[in-house]
Amino acid sequence: MFNFKKKSDNSKTIYWVMLVAATAALIAAFVLSLEKIHLLQTPDAVLSCSFNVVLNCSTVMQSPQSTAFFGIPNMFIGLMAFPVIVTVAVAGLWGTRFPKKFLVTANIGVLLGTIFAYWLFFQSLYVIQVLCPWCLIVTTACTFMLAAFTHLNLKENNFNLKKKLNEKVQKFLQAGYHQLILASWLVLMVALVFIKFGDALFA
Repeated sequence: MFNFKKKSDNSKTIYWVMLVAATAALIAAFVLSLEKIHLLQTPDAVLSCSFNVVLNCSTVMQSPQSTAFFGIPNMFIGLMAFPVIVTVAVAGLWGTRFPKKFLVTANIGVLLGTIFAYWLFFQSLYVIQVLCPWCLIVTTACTFMLAAFTHLNLKENNFNLKKKLNEKVQKFLQAGYHQLILASWLVLMVALVFIKFGDALFA
């Protein structure tokens, strides 16, 4: 059962990050769904998100990886999953206090979704060797959603860490090291893209 209590400013920030990221991912999934339907109707269509040989949604959409989950187009999965995160974020901003098990379960779900998103990212980068701009937005958004959920659960000790370990985790969060890790990870991903494609990204 959900309770309504006053949220701290820090918790509100976490839910805002969650909301913005989930909304961006949902918009990307929606646009990709429209483009997928258009591509099915017109196989040789030039999609709005196809800019050059490297940044080309059409090529990625026609790869086996685009329907890796039981043949369901990946963007359709996003249309089902991201509204859930949006709802949780909005409820959190309204002051809903979720049960620990709910938040931990949601964290696991977002973790699995993020792993899938990064599998697709690396498949695009090194196997298909073509990137989908909207997919990159989804991957980035999943990264922020995972960071937000994990931060929230660690902050409230929903993982039931032992006292000494929890104290170290709280100091870690208060020092802002988690933000440095997130920023470093994103910079690394951008670097991998530039190392792989270089000037071809802008050709």
